[in-house]
Amino acid sequence: MKNRIITLVVLISSMFVVDGSAQQDAQYTQYMYNAMSINPAYAGSRDALSGLLLHRSQWVGLEGAPRTQTFNLHAPVGYAKKVGLGLSIINDKIGPTHETYFDIDFSYTINTSELGKLSFGLKGGGHLLDVAYSELSQYNAGDQLLQTDIKNKFSPNIGVGLYYRQADRWYLGMSVPNILETTHFEEASLSEARERINYYFIGGYVFDLNRDLKLKPAFLLKAVAGAPLQADVTANFLLKEKLTLGLAYRWDAALSGLVGYQFSDGIMVGFAYDRETTDLGKTKFESGSFEVFLRFEILSEPDKILSPRFF
Repeated sequence: MKNRIITLVVLISSMFVVDGSAQQDAQYTQYMYNAMSINPAYAGSRDALSGLLLHRSQWVGLEGAPRTQTFNLHAPVGYAKKVGLGLSIINDKIGPTHETYFDIDFSYTINTSELGKLSFGLKGGGHLLDVAYSELSQYNAGDQLLQTDIKNKFSPNIGVGLYYRQADRWYLGMSVPNILETTHFEEASLSEARERINYYFIGGYVFDLNRDLKLKPAFLLKAVAGAPLQADVTANFLLKEKLTLGLAYRWDAALSGLVGYQFSDGIMVGFAYDRETTDLGKTKFESGSFEVFLRFEILSEPDKILSPRFF
């Protein structure tokens, strides 16, 4: 069993660090609350100083499985509140690979109608990469691939996005968080780590089922060269604008349950649990994935309702 786990860890790690394979951005189940991590045009769209802390542990029980921490902070600025500024930091670790992204986000919003707003986003920052081959079990002590670690490899990061919202009713977004395909290469090693372009398409709608109950379906599509298309579909029910309960399905990958609670206008917490629908989910040593977040907000105008309120 230990050898099988080691093999899985090596396979997971190879998605990120072996020549010719694709690297994917961090994965989120509660993407509808964490849109700025994948789309810079979302910055400032909450009409408040809005911050989010998120932690994700994937495939709990599997040694070397992905762990992700995210922090972002954003707000509208200026007299007309057409400009949004934000800060985003993502810490991602999988097997021997450790990555840190830090970005400044900028958005500019134009009114397309009385209720519609279209935002253009730009992201700029950097990326640090560590690959600790020495952490892997070496069956062949002379394997050149495992001799030289990659430490604090820096690469610049530029991203773009579009985000359209119709009041507090629906939204659509398209983005490429990193458009630079940087290659990290060590001359003394056979290893190569490449940044891959990830394309995102998100959307959601709010249905009023009755006075106290709303249905909030949402979706996320993510595409990256060399990897299967990721498709997430989520249905959240919002009761009395406080309690959120939902279910999600990640195509050919996982089923998820979501719960959230709005303690006040400025504080919301959420939790999600994923269970793999693949063969990995049938094993005894994998206990699923979980994700928890805290969103905190300060209204610039205390009497003003957040817009859009539900996304």
